[in-house]
Amino acid sequence: MAVITYLEAIRQALHEEMARDERVFLIGEDIGPYGGAFKVTEGLIETYGEKRVIDTPISEQAIVGSAIGASYMGMRPVCEIQFIDFIACCFDMLTNFAATSRYRNGAGVPLVVRGPCGGGVGGGPFHSLNPEAFFLNTPGLKMVEPSTAYDAKGLLKAAIRDDDPVLYFEHKFLYRRIKDDVPDGDYIVPLGKAAIRRKGKDLSIITFGAMVHTALDAAAKLAEEGVEAEVIDLRSLAPLDRDAVLTTVAKTSRVLLLHEATRTGGIGGELAAIISEEAFEYLDAPVMRVASLDAPVPYSPPLEAAFLPNVDKVVAAAKKLVEY
Repeated sequence: MAVITYLEAIRQALHEEMARDERVFLIGEDIGPYGGAFKVTEGLIETYGEKRVIDTPISEQAIVGSAIGASYMGMRPVCEIQFIDFIACCFDMLTNFAATSRYRNGAGVPLVVRGPCGGGVGGGPFHSLNPEAFFLNTPGLKMVEPSTAYDAKGLLKAAIRDDDPVLYFEHKFLYRRIKDDVPDGDYIVPLGKAAIRRKGKDLSIITFGAMVHTALDAAAKLAEEGVEAEVIDLRSLAPLDRDAVLTTVAKTSRVLLLHEATRTGGIGGELAAIISEEAFEYLDAPVMRVASLDAPVPYSPPLEAAFLPNVDKVVAAAKKLVEY
């Protein structure tokens, strides 16, 4: 067990899986000698060589297209999208081909597409996207977004071993800010299982990724005023852990849905529908959502701070819920 960063945990997962299975290879822009835009793949080309750590031209279509072909030939590719915003360039390949492959012809596509998502770093509208809602409507794709270094390693190892395509979103704000105990040995975090990050009785905050830490900070503030919030970390967005969601709703009867992506069409709407359909009788207040504004992500730090969810917004929404 060692205390390592979120970024180091991702690198450790890649290293261990490449050592364990010679079919695993990495493909993406600047991931070789340069080590990736954020240095996630630093040192891996020295260990595994250029045939397993493949630098590509600036073409997300080429990265994902060739990886899908390699998966059909028995390989297990891990694609890096340098900034997850540009996953839009290979949307057709992921949604119309990889996601439907098992249904159409019985062949799974054991592919992982990973990359940095999220704002809070002044990246502006081309380098700050949270794209989970784009793919939520595509059966056949799995999606995960870890909030801790432990989960970053365990979820990535599980994704690489999965026989179907997995989108692995890693929040760039967490890369070097989050550290926790991570086992040196082999372990996985199963896809589709949420985690309780803080227990509470007065309301439930359901979230994932970097917003887990926002929720925990808000819960600590609320506790100073006698309000105990339960914080649920979804970890896996597809499949969703419906049991965990419904269990916490039944426990607290008040729900705040928190995500960094813009509000309209976000995953919070789907969660609200699930709760309304399957747990309405437990609710003592309307389901509330806290999300980013419906606008492109601003470059300006003050504007970006106003755009994003934050602790004060979560605390204010939670107080409305408990007073309802």
